[in-house]
Amino acid sequence: MSKPWDSLLPESVTVAGEEYAIRSDFRAMLDICVALSDPELEEQERGEVVLRIFYPELEKIPYTAYQEAIAKCFWFLNGGVEERKSSPGPKLVDWEKDFPRIVSPINRVMGTEIRTLPHLHWWTFLAAYYEIGDCLFAQIVRIRSLKAAGKLKDPQDKAWYRKNRDLVDMQTAYTSEEKATISGWMV
Repeated sequence: MSKPWDSLLPESVTVAGEEYAIRSDFRAMLDICVALSDPELEEQERGEVVLRIFYPELEKIPYTAYQEAIAKCFWFLNGGVEERKSSPGPKLVDWEKDFPRIVSPINRVMGTEIRTLPHLHWWTFLAAYYEIGDCLFAQIVRIRSLKAAGKLKDPQDKAWYRKNRDLVDMQTAYTSEEKATISGWMV
């Protein structure tokens, strides 16, 4: 049995018994996270977009192996850990909205400006993300968590939330049809 410290940073995965190259850069993984939250995409379309982003040569993977290919993508996205079958908790991170507040602490952990790197493996990015410590982004996530649990009670936390509501609150993503309906109500 292999140990976590024995693993290299994968640049390919095995699907249906064959090795396939993957896009391992953090930017591709963030694109996947954004696609997974896109309200304009149906579930099947999301799957197709995720596969196209993750596998540069998707056309070589047999269509019958797409479920396994998606599972391998999520395994990779989760840092090489199998997905747990549990009900999802509240959404605490919006990668697109939060990235400007995530990048600075990751730069600090990495000791470099990550956006200038030609390639940064997703697992290296995740390792740095887990080490960001106390920072503005950590405070945002903490307040979101308290708010989601209905435990935003401390007066200082409430004051911080009121002052930084635009950073904490995540906008509901609406489809263009929903946006049109809402604008019709505003007339």
